[in-house]
Amino acid sequence: MNPVPPEGPAPATEPDLDRDWPKPDHVTKPSSSTPTRHRPRIHRPGRRKATTPRKNLALWQESLILVGTALILALLIKTFFVQAFYIPSGSMRDTLRDNDRILVEKWSYWFGGDVRRGDVVVFDDPANWLGEEDVRTTTGPVSQVLSTVGLYPTGGHLVKRVIGVGGDEVACVDGAVQVNGIPLQESSYVTLPAKACTGNFDVTVPQDRLWVMGDNRDHSADSRVHTGDPGGGFIPVNDVVGKVFVVVWPLDHWTFLHRPGTFSDPGLDQAAGLVSGSAPLGLALLGCGPLVRRIRRRPPRTED
Repeated sequence: MNPVPPEGPAPATEPDLDRDWPKPDHVTKPSSSTPTRHRPRIHRPGRRKATTPRKNLALWQESLILVGTALILALLIKTFFVQAFYIPSGSMRDTLRDNDRILVEKWSYWFGGDVRRGDVVVFDDPANWLGEEDVRTTTGPVSQVLSTVGLYPTGGHLVKRVIGVGGDEVACVDGAVQVNGIPLQESSYVTLPAKACTGNFDVTVPQDRLWVMGDNRDHSADSRVHTGDPGGGFIPVNDVVGKVFVVVWPLDHWTFLHRPGTFSDPGLDQAAGLVSGSAPLGLALLGCGPLVRRIRRRPPRTED
């Protein structure tokens, strides 16, 4: 007779991990038939992916990058969009006064945009007109560097109002400026002199050239003064930097510049286009005579 073991706790055995422990619903035991790429990944604590520590730049390096980026952006803005200038003389009073700070926009003349009558433009000075006016340029290395990148108002240029464009006839008749035979009403911007012009000049503006005048007609060395120069007092269109659109300093003279209404007269364009507009019709009429004579001289057709 075999002895019966006493009742008591069952001996401890190793647990079956696949049977005795509950598993989460999203974890399944991979089988040998499951492809490796489809087997779920089980996160194992204690393992961390090795990462390369990020090295911070020094303060002087970050400052250098910020300053360089700002200078590059300023140079791009100056080259393609807006540039600051200051007014060194009184040739454009009272539209622009001494030491005014102005902004010149350049996008109006992108892609061959035309300079229009009445625009106040800033242009380069290859003919050395600045010798005729009392001008001051920037002094000091810091000011010159800042003016180069457009962060300081630039001098060394001229600012005038465009009166005539290519093909226009500009004349002074009885103290009034006429463009293509039409007198300009200039009282809104020519405020200082009693007469808008003096003398009896009468010029025809060549193509791709401009006739410019200062609003202060008694104290402006403009196209009238340089008619005896090699260029005849005309400004090449390619020398125009841009159009003045706002005075930003001083604050009491803050103003936007607009083209005066006298330059919107459609008669200015019609008068300028009389010759060119009638040329095709005239050539057609001239060609009618030889064409008619040729038709008359053509021998009659004979049928076989």
